[in-house]
Amino acid sequence: MVKNQLQNIRQFELSPLAKAGVFLINMQKSDRDEHHDTITPHRDSHYLFMFASDGKLKLNLDFEELAVEAPAMLFVFPGQVHNIVDITEPRGWVVSFDPSLIDMDFQIALEQGFKGPALLDKQSAFFQQMIILLDLIEKTQTDTTNSYTGRTTHSLLAALLSLIAGRIETGIQDQIKKEGRGDIIAREFKQLLKQNYKSWKQPSQYAAELAISVSHLNDTVKEITGTPVSMHIQQFSIMEAKRLLYFTDMSVKEIGYALGYDEPVYFNKLFKKVTTLTPVQFRIKFRD
Repeated sequence: MVKNQLQNIRQFELSPLAKAGVFLINMQKSDRDEHHDTITPHRDSHYLFMFASDGKLKLNLDFEELAVEAPAMLFVFPGQVHNIVDITEPRGWVVSFDPSLIDMDFQIALEQGFKGPALLDKQSAFFQQMIILLDLIEKTQTDTTNSYTGRTTHSLLAALLSLIAGRIETGIQDQIKKEGRGDIIAREFKQLLKQNYKSWKQPSQYAAELAISVSHLNDTVKEITGTPVSMHIQQFSIMEAKRLLYFTDMSVKEIGYALGYDEPVYFNKLFKKVTTLTPVQFRIKFRD
């Protein structure tokens, strides 16, 4: 049994060594160690991008164990609970960057198309271009004499993300540019959900913010995603509940209150409806 005696999942901010909101680590260089513990389950307030040219990596990411064998790349999004289980002879880079630096188009592309590790071909032009860009970011990061280092780093990061977005889903940028009103509504709803899921439990609250009717919001979101608004709200809250049940010692009642559910009985019923297990059963099955 895990006995962390924690009352919250530890969240790490961007390294104090970051420059202009970007911090790159070369996996081969021991003097560029992470600024925080990567073995213990935690979450980050920033994006984490791993590019492995050689070696093997095993990590847990929101209750899923991922085995990454190079050459491959992987994204960990802000808020996702993760930890490294094992790593063997790694070569490559890890880039952490502030969410404010990612363009909305790139964010959509990554979230829609990046569901796990992406395998790469070392002989491909994409692989070689990534090597060049990451090497440039590393060299720029160590340049203390150039007053434009921050701008250069931001430009290189934008180029990197653009390259990745194009690799993940061919034509994603054209698709975004051609998105209809329904796609925009669904995207804006998801953004609001991330920011307000703890306090906004009713579809009407999101509809009011978007200045549309509840029925229009629900019909649109269901048509675009296949899932009604209420289910999105429930699933987002229950995923956070799972994280807290597994990684902390908060009581079920405390977790319910933390996620905006004032009635413990309702929270228990909702959790079971979504997961088929009660919160206690989930904790016993996955943690004890």
